[in-house]
Amino acid sequence: MTILDDREIWNEFERAPLQIAGGQIRPARASRRPASRRPAGAAVRHRGTGVLVSRAPHRRRPITPLTTVALALVAGAITLWLGLIAQVGGAAAGETEMPGRLAVVQVQSGESLQHVARRVAPDAPVAEVVSRIRELNQLETAALDAGQTLIAPVA
Repeated sequence: MTILDDREIWNEFERAPLQIAGGQIRPARASRRPASRRPAGAAVRHRGTGVLVSRAPHRRRPITPLTTVALALVAGAITLWLGLIAQVGGAAAGETEMPGRLAVVQVQSGESLQHVARRVAPDAPVAEVVSRIRELNQLETAALDAGQTLIAPVA
């Protein structure tokens, strides 16, 4: 038996698993790790900052004031064009107008102002017809009574 002076090797030897060879149990050989290249306790050095930086080529020519003005004009032209398209689209949608004729109508049982508006002017916007009925009849509330007569725009 040899006496081991190195305490680290001894500790590895004690923790090593046992091997069975030819019916005999003996401790496995301690493997020796290669010595570290850096001195003990020295800080680990890193190259660079650790931050990835784009390596794409940067703009070679700066944007001139003329280019800025040209881009602003193009953006303005696109905005104007979209506004005109929206106006033409709204007119082409066939917005119905408020009927011009007026008539006296009688409120039926269970009807509200919205029901009356739909009945007398089915193609016109209901909200506009309701506000016109309230204006013509000087109604302060939306409450109606069965048999009540109203002046209403009719189609």
